[in-house]
Amino acid sequence: MGPPSAPPCRMCVPWKEVLLTASLLTFWNPPTTAQLTIESRPFNVAEGKEVLLLAHNLSQNLFGYIWYKGERVDAKRRIVSHVIGTHQTTPGPAYSGRETIDSNASLLIQNVTRNDTGSYNLQAIKQDLVTEEATGQFRVYPELPKPYITINNSNPVEDKDAVTFTCEPDIHNTTYLWLVNGQSLPVSPRLQLSNGNRTLTLLSVKRNDAGGYECEIQNPVSANLSDPVILNVLYGPDVPTISPSNSNYRPGENLNLSCHAASNPPAQYSWFVNGTFQQSTQELFIPNITVNNSGSYMCQAHNSVTGLNRTTVMMITVSGSAPGLSAVATVGIMIGVLARVVLI
Repeated sequence: MGPPSAPPCRMCVPWKEVLLTASLLTFWNPPTTAQLTIESRPFNVAEGKEVLLLAHNLSQNLFGYIWYKGERVDAKRRIVSHVIGTHQTTPGPAYSGRETIDSNASLLIQNVTRNDTGSYNLQAIKQDLVTEEATGQFRVYPELPKPYITINNSNPVEDKDAVTFTCEPDIHNTTYLWLVNGQSLPVSPRLQLSNGNRTLTLLSVKRNDAGGYECEIQNPVSANLSDPVILNVLYGPDVPTISPSNSNYRPGENLNLSCHAASNPPAQYSWFVNGTFQQSTQELFIPNITVNNSGSYMCQAHNSVTGLNRTTVMMITVSGSAPGLSAVATVGIMIGVLARVVLI
């Protein structure tokens, strides 16, 4: 948008003379009851948006005003100047075509870029050519993109591997945060943040570290969250357990043992009786056992990825009378007793 212009007037003070006089009087500012100030709306601006530098406490008898890029008066960095009486607006060397001034000396900058970040100086010139100045500033931040995570190993082995997550992209003046399973990171000496919190390292991973990891990036004008990256920790097998825990049986009963060991991926199981391989299943079933089935029952759990094996041994004892014979004997005794009573 080009600056507005007005028809020339016969009694106008030459603008170059005003600039010269204003520059000579810049450092002579008599005290005022209400000091000129600049308010930035907003202070933190998203790239591509607009910002208004609003002037407060302007004097009533102004001749004109000048905006400069920077904290001080510098003719080479003049953005725009305005004469109130003639409504004449003149662009300066720092004018980009995105600046507009209004009747209350406020400066509107549209489609801001990160290069616009910084200070802006307003010089107000009174009718007696006395000047007063005020400085405002704002910061421009980019609208943040959706971040993503890179990982060096998504299937680490417990107590063996370290895992490094990196949040991308690398953006200046951006805050990086990490979440695991939707929660803040737990406090642990094994968790290390580096590279401005962009990098998360898990030392000697544990199975409890498994889950979804997300990174969030923030700046004063926007925030965005990555998709989760799943960490699958390989572990085990732990020492297996055999159930039920009962180790004493009677002849004729069924022996049904089950083996379980915590493992990722799930363990493969093998059974050995008295050192002899029986079968590769999680459960071992032997019907109608005899005293010959007494002995050591060993379950072996194997993790094909970690390469680890764990075993548990249970001693099984089969002794006493068969449950079926015991019941028949009991019935025979009862019949004999009843017959004797009848004879008596």
